[in-house]
Amino acid sequence: MTAPSTAPAQSRSGHWIEQWDPEDEAFWESGGRRIARRNLAFSVISEHIGFSVWSMYSVLALFMGPAYGIDPAGKFFLVAVASLVGAVLRVPYGFAVARFGGRNWTIFSAGLLLVPTTALLIVMEPGTSYGTFMAVAVLTGVGGANFASSMTNINSFYPLRLKGWALGMNAGGGNIGVAVVQLVALLVIGTAGAGHPRLLLGIYIPLIVLATVLSSRYMDNLAPVRNDSGAAREAVKEAHTWIMSFLYIGTFGSFIGYSFAFGLVLQNQFGRTPLQAASLTFIGPLLGSLIRPVGGQLADRLGGARVTLWNFALMSVAATVVVIASVRHSLPLFIGGFIALFVLTGVGNGSAYKMIPGIFRAKAGSKGMTGEAAAVYARRLSGASMALIGAVGALGGLGINLALRQSFLTAGTGTGAFVAFLAYYGLCFAVTWAVYLRRPAAESQAEASASEANPQLSYAEV
Repeated sequence: MTAPSTAPAQSRSGHWIEQWDPEDEAFWESGGRRIARRNLAFSVISEHIGFSVWSMYSVLALFMGPAYGIDPAGKFFLVAVASLVGAVLRVPYGFAVARFGGRNWTIFSAGLLLVPTTALLIVMEPGTSYGTFMAVAVLTGVGGANFASSMTNINSFYPLRLKGWALGMNAGGGNIGVAVVQLVALLVIGTAGAGHPRLLLGIYIPLIVLATVLSSRYMDNLAPVRNDSGAAREAVKEAHTWIMSFLYIGTFGSFIGYSFAFGLVLQNQFGRTPLQAASLTFIGPLLGSLIRPVGGQLADRLGGARVTLWNFALMSVAATVVVIASVRHSLPLFIGGFIALFVLTGVGNGSAYKMIPGIFRAKAGSKGMTGEAAAVYARRLSGASMALIGAVGALGGLGINLALRQSFLTAGTGTGAFVAFLAYYGLCFAVTWAVYLRRPAAESQAEASASEANPQLSYAEV
């Protein structure tokens, strides 16, 4: 029996890698690490621009003055539609990586961003019907779907011990696209005025072309990551997929929902001008994106469940501050509470996503699997579940914008919606503790003996 080669084997025009085993230290050091980092870097670029396009309506709402004839509720509904479409499309996007290859799908999904951006460039002017704006909002949803394929792809490149960091870097670099497009909008409004939204769109079209070209030239497909409908069916039946979806609504759903809605709240509840709102909206998404890799690293060191639990506790405190600020109409307190929420959503995004591969590695151990068999099982199930978890989590953005829309329609403020968000974080805290950290006496005794042979069985370590 000959020993397998430790070097990554490439074929099919140099863009397909036939052998990939990141858990093998020799393989990883002999070239796997370099290839993984290169694919991570260019994955981040495409995902970053995808997030910018997905959140474009939240920025363009600042340009939509009275001449557009759209009230606050109508603007909240536009960004809610974009959020919904992005969430739904994450399911097929997540599974497309295994079907077409990570590089191939990144090229396609990056190039597809030209469709909504070009459409917005054409229609973005007073007099355009609300129905037309709604149709283009549907198109912008493709930018949010890029996240699912990007995360599924990068998850396959990295060993379990580095997934928290890698997924945090990938997602954080993508998430920051929300803050960047808001900063670019601030620059446009500050220099040319709120009457020139097409300048913002004109900046992004060549960036989309560049991202598509770079993905084509520098990314790879992993042949071992095959389309596996069985994994998808198993992931749907697995309770942890839906539990983590529920928790991810609280972290990522909050991040993207607040990113879309913050500027509109500042304008409609606190009377900020478009320039004043734009000068504040980017801060939260920027900090929340930058800290996401830190959440992943903390989860690598301390356990994703522990970090996620205490993060939800702190999110509840921050949400309480927002409720108080909303009732008192205190802008400084409101901004402080919201920035804290953004930072905590970033930490929670990193720690929650780290939990996913750890949970399925623990499940593999509970089934008696070890070594490569356990790694393959965890990779199959975590990759399939990530598509579903990312999709359901993104629906939180839809929920936040619909809740704020209803709150403004009925009461003229967002206070009622903020109270509902506070209650949800408390529920997430309870679920995290009950499922992943609580240890009934009988279960603790059984797992204590089992963990001597396989420490991955402890969900507290995921």
